[in-house]
Amino acid sequence: MAGRMLKWSLELSEFDIRYESRKALKAQVLADFVAEMTSSSPTVDGADKWTIFVDGASSATGAGAGIILENENGLLIEVSLALSFSTSNNQAEYEAFLAGLRLAEDVQAKEIKIYTDSQLVASQVLGEYQTKNDNLSEYLVLVKEKITKFNSVEILHVPREHNKRADILSKLASTKRKGGNKSVIQEILPRPSIEKPNKVVDINVIGDKDCWMTPVYNFLERGTLPDDQKQAAVVRRRACSYVILDGKLYRRGFSIPLLKCVDEDTADYILREVHEGINAQHLGGRSLARKALRAGYYWPTMQQDAKDHVKKCDKCQRHGDMHLAPPQELKSLSSPWPFAWWGMDLLGPFTKGLYQNRYLIVSVDYFTKWVEAEPLSDITSLRILRFFKRNVLARFGIPQVVVTDNGTQFTDKDFQAFLVALGTKQHFTSVEHPQTNGQAEAANRVILRGLRRRLDQNKKKWVEELDNVLWAYRTTPHSTTGETPFRMVYGTEAVIPVEIGEPSRRTEQPLNEEQNDEALREELDLVEEIRTGASLKEATLKQKIAARHDTKVIKREFKVGSLVLRRNADSQGGKLAPNWEGPYRVIDKTENGAYYLEDLRGKKLPRPWNAQKLKQYYS
Repeated sequence: MAGRMLKWSLELSEFDIRYESRKALKAQVLADFVAEMTSSSPTVDGADKWTIFVDGASSATGAGAGIILENENGLLIEVSLALSFSTSNNQAEYEAFLAGLRLAEDVQAKEIKIYTDSQLVASQVLGEYQTKNDNLSEYLVLVKEKITKFNSVEILHVPREHNKRADILSKLASTKRKGGNKSVIQEILPRPSIEKPNKVVDINVIGDKDCWMTPVYNFLERGTLPDDQKQAAVVRRRACSYVILDGKLYRRGFSIPLLKCVDEDTADYILREVHEGINAQHLGGRSLARKALRAGYYWPTMQQDAKDHVKKCDKCQRHGDMHLAPPQELKSLSSPWPFAWWGMDLLGPFTKGLYQNRYLIVSVDYFTKWVEAEPLSDITSLRILRFFKRNVLARFGIPQVVVTDNGTQFTDKDFQAFLVALGTKQHFTSVEHPQTNGQAEAANRVILRGLRRRLDQNKKKWVEELDNVLWAYRTTPHSTTGETPFRMVYGTEAVIPVEIGEPSRRTEQPLNEEQNDEALREELDLVEEIRTGASLKEATLKQKIAARHDTKVIKREFKVGSLVLRRNADSQGGKLAPNWEGPYRVIDKTENGAYYLEDLRGKKLPRPWNAQKLKQYYS
């Protein structure tokens, strides 16, 4: 019955109907509580270990706190605490936290675990955030003093949706839970826990010198002005737009005749209710300010406060749009000499072809654009290492750098140890950012396009057609260099099948082996000049592409220690899944716009993330 009546009380409060319980029920509840909580049996294991959920709420109609205590024996205590003094939302959260510690002390708890949905309170108590507000500093000192009375204390931050029952209790209602002993205690806290004798609580209301309404209200009500002449002139000029009705200050508006003036705490409640209340849709900053204005409220910094509120909204940040503009200027990779830089990547799985092959490993040289590829039945690190030895190392020598992604085959300790023994550096691309290995990705696209157009319906013959696609790629001029990869490697052009079917001038002339060998040797002597010209042409083209790319750049840089959200790679939530996940903390950054991250528990993510996949998180 208690749970049902409290639910009705919450529903009726929306229509300004106050609910009061009968006097006899109060005595009966107290008697039931004494009967349930009094026990002559000795303390059993688990009775001194308590889990506590706390939540505080402050609004224009009042403030309250909800506390839930539960031990390992199933004993459950729910407390709804009304605060009969003016307070901000953060102060209410601290009052709920302190009330939970006092109740844990009353039940003689030794080990406690406290859950709160206020990230500010949890982070300040844990020492992660600084406390600049004087009132909150005093609350923090009192909390740390209370914590020392327990043998073990664990403080955790949980999302608001995981703390619903304590949130309902903070609004004088509770949810009903089956099983276990229960007691709902309602009481009134007459003054703040940190209040000292003759101390005035610092809140922004009319009469407080820090409230923006006070000078205008005093001039209209009492005719008094500030001592400073400039401030007095400003107040006198502004007062003509305001009027006092029933002791409340209103501003004459253009869209609405009278706009109710509100202080800082009330403005925060209005923004929260309009933005994320029961019928809200998480509007943008501009729309949020206009909706609050059309509802009949006013304060001088409406638009800026609305923008700041939206910027710090957790759900708006997690479901925010993806970034389209690049975060940094384009940085091109150039190989200093042929076969010095190789990019490696994997393709697949394909339809099972000859010898049960389903995957394809591709390696491309950054200078000559020469491609080596081999079909594989599986992609173990042993097969990757064998391909590298046979197709790259044995044919073109030891490379200076190998660029790969973060696949487990390339991060295998045996493969990395082999590269270290050769003196070859391994560069990893940023997670989910294949653009950092663009040469290999470009070769992959060409190979896939060639296979699709040659296979038609019989997809199983891709292994047999692979050599034909590679031969076509190697004998086709590239737009970046103006030369074919075959000529860049061997110094002369290859004879293609069309020159045999329809003889060209080169194939029509009778072959003189001595002259042919001499001509080939001369071509090899001149190949260095061809490579130099191709390299200059490629560098010129890359500069033009970078200049066009950089016109779209909107720089995004993150400082070490700042919080960021990461692009959500989990598609299990479908279209309703958030676009971003986190937050994560930046612990280090590289020169190329990649960042190393850790979660809020201090667990480091194994690979760097590109700035394209990150955005700032405001808490």
